Amino acid sequence: MRSVRRLLAASAVLALAAGLTACSSSGSGSASNSSAPARPEVKGTVTVFAAASLKESFTELGKRFEAAYPGTTVTFNFGGSSALAQSIVSGAPVDVFAAASPATMKTVTDAKLTGGDPAVFVRNTLEIAVAKGNPKKITGLKDLSGVKTALCAKEVPCGAAAVTALNAAGVQLTPVTYEQDVKGALTKVELGEVDASLVYRTDVKADSAKIEGVNFPEAAKAVNDYPIAALAKAPNSNGAAAFLGYVGSADARRVLTEAGFQTP
Repeated sequence: MRSVRRLLAASAVLALAAGLTACSSSGSGSASNSSAPARPEVKGTVTVFAAASLKESFTELGKRFEAAYPGTTVTFNFGGSSALAQSIVSGAPVDVFAAASPATMKTVTDAKLTGGDPAVFVRNTLEIAVAKGNPKKITGLKDLSGVKTALCAKEVPCGAAAVTALNAAGVQLTPVTYEQDVKGALTKVELGEVDASLVYRTDVKADSAKIEGVNFPEAAKAVNDYPIAALAKAPNSNGAAAFLGYVGSADARRVLTEAGFQTP
């Protein structure tokens, strides 16, 4: 994790550069130029677009960030990473983007919209989500062929990971539904509309009162890296840098690992 923390710190410095440059260029005269630049003030709204599977943990991180930086408000938009990336490319005003796969982050970096190199801050793996008690007695991916199953759409990270895992198991599956994010796939199990869904283990853990998870060996072949980056034109560049720095902190890592995420 040490290298990840360094990369997050470097990204934070890059995101702060615009604010520091603005401060130095606004001053006039030699006295102003010779004085040390003031520490950038962190306040206002920080807008974070984040993968749906980060909802519970990032909501908690947002509360802790606001407590650490009085005068700030963190606003989240959670959803499928591919849809969020397209919104950013289309011009949505965003400070920070946390995606559930490098492929979806690449949509944003290819458009040259990040303020620095994205850093992988956590990893996630899949589980089979079933109703409490596992009424269909599902033990692995092969059992999904005989039950109603929900999958994430193939273009979103949880769907791409599901395809990788199913291929590794040699299972061909026709789901009842394709959902646009992992929460949608999980909800289908909660409502009893399907018998199982392939979701992240963090989502199973967050919904453990209603759902239980079934581990399967092929999940090891479909681990998702989660990258995070500040946007080059972040409306709140100081806030973006501070949020990136906080995500790399020991406090944030505890929240994320308790939620079931793996450290890189």
